[in-house]
Parts: sequence; C-alpha cells; structure tokens
Amino acid sequence: MRTEHDILNLILDTARADDRIRAVMMNGSRVNPAAPRDVFQDFDVVYFVTEVEPYRNNLEWIARFGELMILQMPEAKEDPPPQGGGHFVYLMQFADGHRIDLTLYPIDRLDALEDDSLSVLLLDKDGLFPPLAPPSARDYLPQPPTAQAFADCCNEFWWIAPSVAKGLWRAEILYAKHYMEHYARAQLEKMLGWYVGVKTDFTGDPGKCGKYLDRYLEPALWDALLATYSEAGYDATWDALFAACDLFRRVALVVAEHCGFAYPHGDDARVSAHLAHVRELPRDAERMY
Repeated sequence: MRTEHDILNLILDTARADDRIRAVMMNGSRVNPAAPRDVFQDFDVVYFVTEVEPYRNNLEWIARFGELMILQMPEAKEDPPPQGGGHFVYLMQFADGHRIDLTLYPIDRLDALEDDSLSVLLLDKDGLFPPLAPPSARDYLPQPPTAQAFADCCNEFWWIAPSVAKGLWRAEILYAKHYMEHYARAQLEKMLGWYVGVKTDFTGDPGKCGKYLDRYLEPALWDALLATYSEAGYDATWDALFAACDLFRRVALVVAEHCGFAYPHGDDARVSAHLAHVRELPRDAERMY
C-alpha cells in the first residue's frame, strides 16, 4: 500500500508537470485538525486548470494515479443528474485502499468558487489565491436555528411519525423503514445538531451524518440515540419509533428553552397518543377510532 507521502507526491508531481494545472487545493478531513487520522481518509483534491475539456472522461490520463478498484464520474452520469458549473470530478477508489476525489475546476470560474474553511493550498503557480486562514470546521458547524426553522423541524418530525405507524400497522416494513430512516431521522439529526450547538455555544462539530455526536451527547442521550436504530422487525421498529420521539422531545425542549422558542406540546401530545393507539389497534380493525 502506498503511503500518504507517496500519494501527495503523486498529486503534486502531476500538477507541477502539467502547465494546464495552475493551482492545487486539498479539502476535507485530511486538513481538519479535529478529525481523527486513519487509513480510510480520502484525498479531496482540486486541480485548478486553464481548461477542463481535455480531462473530461479521460481514463488514460487518470491511469497515472493507480490501479482502480472502482471509479465514479458524477458529471458523466444521468442519475443523479450532474451539478453542472463547468467542472469535472473523478472519484477514484484504488486497489490499494486509497481514495482520491479529484475535481478539475476551470480558473475562469474562480469567482463562483464557494469558500470552504477546510482548505489548504498546496500549489499556486500564479498567485491566484490570497493567503488562506488555517483550516478549521467553522463552515460546517451547526448554526443557531431561527424560530421558523425550529418550528418547521418539529412540525416535520411529528408529521412524519404517523406515516411510520401506518406502515407498521399495515405490515409494510419497508414503507415504515423508509419514512423512519429517510424523513424522521433527518429531522432528529437536525435537532441533535442544534442541541450540540446549544451545549457548545455553537462551536462543536457533530460531523457528517452525525459521526461525532458521541463526543458531545451525554451517555444517556447517546444510548437513547442508539435505541432509535433497530432490526427490521415490527416490534423493534415500533420501539425505535417511540425512542426517536422521546429523544426528539428531550433535545428539542433544551433547544427551545435556550433560544426562547415555543415547543409544539400540543402536536407532540396528540401525535404521541395516536402512535400508542395505532400500535394497539387490531389488525382487523374496520375503524381507526
């Protein structure tokens, strides 16, 4: 397996030898001083180039980076549709375990480039970029919610919960799991992010997909979060749903008190009572109430 030093040298040597590549930037966890270091960290790299077209769909050119296990080119796909914007991306997973996510970005579109606090400039042949601030996760930290954002999150969570219950009562486990994992969990994770923000004065980073939440949640809340994940059984999924409702309520009340927002106690009480009713509703019921 190649070392980190080997990969970085390859990235920079390629750029130095190609006059069309004018600057190199690295983003992501490898430049995040707070991210744990391990062998699975990707190399998130941007080549700023005079023109993108020669690199587009150029499998011969990317062969220099190593033997591929699998390749993805998002801008060459139909599903999901490409982002557009003139750039081209190679997501390269190599046979030796390394991964490079390489973006070719046109220098004539630098004015459209979004700032990223997790950025380090590795090479700049023309002085295209001003000095960058030391990398940090500041652009990825939870931001204090507005009253509307908080209300919307609560509304969406309690709106979705009856759909999970409906799927469980109908014995449609995949439907129930979809609403639980795709929709209800998204709102729970959002509220947990705000909770971390409240507990850390909005300086704590929950991480992508909440991967660092265990750093910030009290042990009881961490255990409560783990209880929201279940096997694909009906009783287990019912238990996970009620666990998610309880956890959502606990952290949302803290956020509401800190921010001076109104928590929708009425929605919570009515929906929670409905969930308990549906769980006990006989499978042959001809009326819900």
